[in-house]
Order: sequence, then C-alpha cells, then structure tokens
Amino acid sequence: MAEAIAAEWNAQEGEIRPETMPVTRAANAALDKVSTQRDEVVDMLAAYAGTDLLCHRASAPEALVARQEAAWAPLLDWAARRHGAPLRVTAGVMPVAQPARSLARLRLAVDGCDAFRLTALHDLVAIPGSLVLGLAVLEGEIGPEAAWDVSRIDEAWQAELWGRDPEAEARDATRRRAFLDALRFSQLCA
Repeated sequence: MAEAIAAEWNAQEGEIRPETMPVTRAANAALDKVSTQRDEVVDMLAAYAGTDLLCHRASAPEALVARQEAAWAPLLDWAARRHGAPLRVTAGVMPVAQPARSLARLRLAVDGCDAFRLTALHDLVAIPGSLVLGLAVLEGEIGPEAAWDVSRIDEAWQAELWGRDPEAEARDATRRRAFLDALRFSQLCA
C-alpha cells in the first residue's frame, strides 16, 4: 500500500489532484474517518442487508427475471452457506422483512473488518447497493468485473430495450472506476 501511495504522489505534477489518488484518499478515510466512527460505519454497511439489491427482483418480463435469477441466486446461496445468512427475495422495490439471524450474521461479517477493509467495503457495498455482493467481492467469491456486471443487470436491460444513454454511461464509468479502486484498496490491505 505504501508503494501504491508513493506512486500516486510521484505521479502528481504541478497541482495536486486528489481524484487521481484513490489509494491515498482511501487510506486517509480509513485513518481519519472510519477508525474514529467504526461502529457507525459497521451499522451503516450492515443495514444494506435489509434492502439488498439481490433480493429485489423484477416480476416481468420473463427474460429479465431469468437474468436476475441466474446471476443473483448463486450469490444469495453463497451468503447462506458462507455466513449462515439466508435472505428472502421479493418482487419489486418494497423491502421484505429479512430474518433477524441472517441480518445479525451479516453484521458479524462486516464487524470482522478492520478500518481499512471497512473503507474498501463501503464502496463495494454502497455503489451497487448490495452487502452480499460487496462481501462476495471482498472475500473472493466473485471477480470484480463479474461483480460489476451482476450489479448492473437492470441498467443493461434498460439499455438493450431503450438504447444507450451517454450521460448515464459516463456516470457508470465513474462508479465502475470507484468500485474497482475499492477492490484494489482491499487487496492492498491484505
């Protein structure tokens, strides 16, 4: 990590541009924010399990339902096996009550992270809106590119149906870079 931070600083010419220094920013956040608010960060990330993206499915069209099931069910099965945390699936955006034991088990997984891994986990969870997906990436169950694609099934479907939106694609590119930067930071923590 120190070498990555040094490389970011060495790449700065003239004006310091923090947006080009993701490892430095994440390390600063881990030290200055996450470590001082650890319990709040754990609670905030664990709360994503109650409304996890992977639990909210389309009811139609059948092709989208099938895509979501094929991509998301194996990750929910993994969470049930790995963390003892089965979650309920629902159609639509309204939350469904999740088993208290499952929520507690997923909170334990989050609580097991130190401040640096919590910092990485924040973007791995918040960007896609899925604690299960964030933990699966952090624990090596799914690769980063596959995880990004899994998190964007609905958006990909809309683009196929209605066409591409250059502004949305630009926002997604920025979010994808942040997602991948978070994974790299987590790997540097090891």
